Amino acid sequence: MKTIGIIVPRSAVTESVANPRYLFKTANQFLEGQGVEPLFDVILIGEEKEVPVHDGYSLIRTDALIKEEPKVDVLIIPALFGDLKETLNANQALKPYIQSQYAQGAEVASLCIGAFLLANTGLLNGKKCSTHWARYQEFKTMFPEVELVDGGIITEENRIYSSGGANSYWNLLLYLLEKYTNRDTAILASKFFAVDIDRQSQAAFMMFAGQKDHGDQAILKVQQYIEEHYEERLMIDDLAKMVALSRRSFERRFKEATQNPVLGYVQRVKMEVAKRSFEASKKQVAEVMYEVGYTDPKAFRTVFKKTTGLTPLAYRNKYQKINGVQV
Repeated sequence: MKTIGIIVPRSAVTESVANPRYLFKTANQFLEGQGVEPLFDVILIGEEKEVPVHDGYSLIRTDALIKEEPKVDVLIIPALFGDLKETLNANQALKPYIQSQYAQGAEVASLCIGAFLLANTGLLNGKKCSTHWARYQEFKTMFPEVELVDGGIITEENRIYSSGGANSYWNLLLYLLEKYTNRDTAILASKFFAVDIDRQSQAAFMMFAGQKDHGDQAILKVQQYIEEHYEERLMIDDLAKMVALSRRSFERRFKEATQNPVLGYVQRVKMEVAKRSFEASKKQVAEVMYEVGYTDPKAFRTVFKKTTGLTPLAYRNKYQKINGVQV
């Protein structure tokens, strides 16, 4: 029997507590149906017997308290809701328990923004981690010692697992299920819960919004210009002259302010415009390519796929809907 502990933080996302429990409980039923003994003992663990979650929207009753130090084989940290700094402060009491379980050999898995609670324990320092793409900058600012994997769905290092944004935590849960049982059981669960079992990247779902709360007015001016003139061929020297900086100083300040190199930022802006165009119009790939300032189909395809994880045509076919009908 493998004990799956799901920790219940204050302000957890309700579904990210309930769904792991549902998955492993259902997996037990699958195993019993195959004539195999149930493998998972699933327990909810919290600081209190009833924990307010989802900004007080509901209460979750726990099976064990952290002060009892229940021993687990796997500890799952759900996604968090609300202001993350406040939520982390409200859950300080959970840190020693998470640390002690890991020290005793437990595997630890964070779901989506649960990575913030995991990182707050210090266990991720010097290690790789995934989290929701929309919280990348906040995560980097709060936990600079952690190596954030851009676009990652699942990250694994030294018995610590983390997942990308929102529903992609299902991919991590299926990954763990396959590890503890077998491929057939994981596939059965993926079909039961209607989850794409082998999705590897959240890049196709990411929306790029350039970092702008840095206070460098010169760089802000350039960012605005790039976003308003994405269709042009933008040269670093010209952008530097716009704000009376040497190329070297400009590139350094731009990277410090936005966490992106200049050309990388330009590419991301162009690709974001291309994505929106594919999603909202019937334009062909070549039309969109020219509109965002590319003339080389191979170069456009390469950058687009690197950014989204899909080719332009595949992205267009996957996301484009006109009047609610797939085209």
